[in-house]
Formats: sequence, C-alpha cells, structure tokens
Amino acid sequence: MVVFPNCKINLGLNITGKRADGYHNLETIFYPLLIHDALEIINVANAENNEDIQFHQSGIKIDGDAENNLCVKAYRLLKKDFPQLPVIEMHLQKTIPLGAGLGGGSANGAFALMLLNKKFNLSLSTGQLINYALQLGSDCPFFIINKPCFAEGRGDILEEIKLDLSAYKFQIINPRIHINTGWAFAQISPSNPANSLKNIIQQPVEAWRGYLINDFEAAVLQHHPQLYFIKEQLYKQGAVYAGMSGSGSSFFGIFNKSAILNEADWPQEYFVKEVPAM
Repeated sequence: MVVFPNCKINLGLNITGKRADGYHNLETIFYPLLIHDALEIINVANAENNEDIQFHQSGIKIDGDAENNLCVKAYRLLKKDFPQLPVIEMHLQKTIPLGAGLGGGSANGAFALMLLNKKFNLSLSTGQLINYALQLGSDCPFFIINKPCFAEGRGDILEEIKLDLSAYKFQIINPRIHINTGWAFAQISPSNPANSLKNIIQQPVEAWRGYLINDFEAAVLQHHPQLYFIKEQLYKQGAVYAGMSGSGSSFFGIFNKSAILNEADWPQEYFVKEVPAM
C-alpha cells in the first residue's frame, strides 16, 4: 500500500506569544501543495534481529538515526496502543527538500499514521489521528486534514477555510539552505498582529503584498542576505505575491495561471518546482 505525502506552504505566519510549555503560539494559513514524497508499506516482513519495523529510505538523503524519523515514530506511537500491529517493512522515497519550511517531515509522519490506520483497520477517527499527529510535531495535525486551514496555538488548532486559488499557480524555490527551526524561533519577539491573517487572506491576492507577513522572514534574510535575490526575482517574473514558507528557506511565488516561468532564471543547484493550486 502506497501513499504520497505532500508538502505545504504558509501564507503568512505570525508568532504571537511564548507558551509555558516552551512552545510558541502562532497564527498562520496552511495551504497544501502538490509536491510529493512516496511512502510504502512494502510487506509484512519476517522479524530480523528482533526488529518490529524495517525502515528504508531513498531519494534525498536524511541524516541521522532511522529511529528519529517521524515515520518510524508514528509506527511506535500506534504500536503502544495497538500491540497487535505486525512487523512491517516501510520505504520512504524523499523528494520534498529537507529543513525547507515545506513540512515534508511532518507530512511523512502524518501520512504514516493514516497509512497504518487504513492498512491494519485500526478504525481511528480523524480526531484521534490528529491527537496522535500532535504527539509527532506541531505541523503534523494539518496533514491529517490536508486542506487550506487557519491555524492557531502551536499550529494544532485548525479551522478549515475557503480559499479559491484556482486562477493561480505556484513556483517553489528552495536554495538548499537548511534553516534550524529552533534558531529561527529564537530570533523572534512575539507580538499580536494588527490585522489577523484570516482577514487578510479574504482580500484579493494582489492586495496581500505588504500585509501578509511571515515573522521569520526578516531574521532569515538578515542572516542569509543572498536570499533577497529569490523574492526579488519572483516579483520580477510577475508574481502577484511572493513570500517565505515556515521558517525557511523556501520561497514561493503566486502567479496567474497563464504566466510563463523559466527554470533557467535560477541557479542550477536550487530546487525549483512549478505546481498548480489545489
């Protein structure tokens, strides 16, 4: 059984306060995009060396111990409550850039929960899956819903919104610079925005520039001034709105569907992808 975890972008991101539990309160608009990884439970494997999950990964290399991968953590989380889960073999083909503000790892964890739920008939509700997903990470619950959402709290208080961007397409630019999320949060002085993102997003896309702000963007651009080029180039190409997603370093441009975009405008080492609106 195969699923295809997709990425997201943040349409604006405001850090509104520091929480007693060490996390931050925020508000953002999560918007899913059609850039995918592939996640497969290949078979129910025979146990080797007493392993209950055999995890394999290809594509973009993920550094670190496989036990720290959110797909493996998702299996372990469900195994605690469903000890009948069998030994499995799982493979992840990684395409979404890492540490890019696109939520690829969070998507993998959330989709692993949904895949395990479906394959092994665990009968978990959407609400239960969201609760499990929050234990994996703050962005994970969004991918259970996987529709445009206004998010508050840690990003776990989700409200589906109507956001029709069918007249547009996106260009995603990732310069292969990894931004540490902890560092990014440390640069922010939380404050309440003058105007809620929920209100701004209801305005025409052409009116978002200057109002739809990502609080991380100024700090990331100051630390990596070469990234100024990306946003400027997106506007030069004709983007009606451009911004940074999450804590970076990916940027996105929103273009009229008829716009002709040229990947040659970007350095060869960049990840560049044109995708339709969902």
